[in-house]
Amino acid sequence: MRIFFSVGEPSGDLHASNLIRHLKARNPNIECVGYGGPKMQEAGCKLHFDLTQLAVMFIWGALKKIGQFRQLANDAEKFFKSNKVDAVVLIDFSGFNWWIAKRAKKQGIPVFFYGVPQMWAWGGWRIKKIRKWVDHVLCKLPFEADWFEKRNCQATYVGHPFFDQLSAQTYDEEFVESCKQPHEKLLTLLPGSRNQEVENHLPMLLSAANIVKQQVENVRVAVACFNRKQFARAEELLGEHEVEADLYLERTPELMKGADACIACSGSVSLELLYHRKPTVIVYKPSWLYMLMCPYYLKVKFITLVNLIETDEIGATSGKIYDPDAPEAIPTVMPEYLTPVDRSADMAAHVIGWFKNPETAAEKSAKMDELATKYALPGATERAADYILDAISPLTYRRINKSEIPAFSLELLDQAAETVFVEPASDKKAA
Repeated sequence: MRIFFSVGEPSGDLHASNLIRHLKARNPNIECVGYGGPKMQEAGCKLHFDLTQLAVMFIWGALKKIGQFRQLANDAEKFFKSNKVDAVVLIDFSGFNWWIAKRAKKQGIPVFFYGVPQMWAWGGWRIKKIRKWVDHVLCKLPFEADWFEKRNCQATYVGHPFFDQLSAQTYDEEFVESCKQPHEKLLTLLPGSRNQEVENHLPMLLSAANIVKQQVENVRVAVACFNRKQFARAEELLGEHEVEADLYLERTPELMKGADACIACSGSVSLELLYHRKPTVIVYKPSWLYMLMCPYYLKVKFITLVNLIETDEIGATSGKIYDPDAPEAIPTVMPEYLTPVDRSADMAAHVIGWFKNPETAAEKSAKMDELATKYALPGATERAADYILDAISPLTYRRINKSEIPAFSLELLDQAAETVFVEPASDKKAA
């Protein structure tokens, strides 16, 4: 059995590597090949190309590499034609992966999209591509499956693989303890993992932290840096903004776990902060052009995944950008700011409130605990692996309803459940 992967983001590389391990645990004879990254290769995937090298943001970055993307898509099609491929698994990276899905469907190969594009938030017209080129949508977020099913797509909620990673995460507990002294509050700043995100967000985060330090005693500020280039840039920004803060490299998990509160750039980091039950302010600073376009294509009220999980109004938006400080604003788990202007004072106000009023922070953490207990659970990767293998190996298990069983046999099943499973005589591993 051969499964072709197409994964272009570093986060997708991590999730795919775990998925590959689960697939091989169920069937050691599976051959995993395709496009991905170093973590997938470590898990046993035969890489045709390290697609994570081409991870890009925004349309201009993609256009500069469109020739290379097209060649990779054509190479994949040649592979589909000359080799037996039992399934294609796509993870994120939708622009390129539409091309892979289209070429796989031309060869009659079933396509699974794990980590489907957030078209419920914007670009809903892309649903036509899902219907045409994708056979199975494996959803990470609880509200997604219903959204896709209402639009005639076969969708299943398996959970977010990020929580699998978090449940297996190990921490340097000694460092966590050293992050702060007794009677000290730790404010962790998370400016993002991309260089452009750091450039856009860290100045505002540092400004907010400075306001907090001026109004609350014994606050220590820590900045989590993703790589050395960002660390060097953060040092420059600290000097420019005259903020007293400590910079750390490759200490993000510990800095989140040890924090009393966080200010973070919008992204999947909100899920990790939910997992740790940390009171958090979320910010994302787009361009003015983006803000002008938002009322026309943004279809959800919130930009933060945690807030979207909490609400059942994912399709409800008046065309106005949500502002947590507006008089009519409904409260959210994580106050969020989608703004091209400096809202550091407003962001700081939330943190100051949590630090000065421990009851308020406790209420926020309790709300996050309620949400995390329901959704921040491991098992997504295993469920996805089971779904994929059961879908492409239908003889592994066959589901039989009572209505299909002859009447004379029902007497033997009077203690059975409404549905029973019959395993064929052939060896399950042979599938």
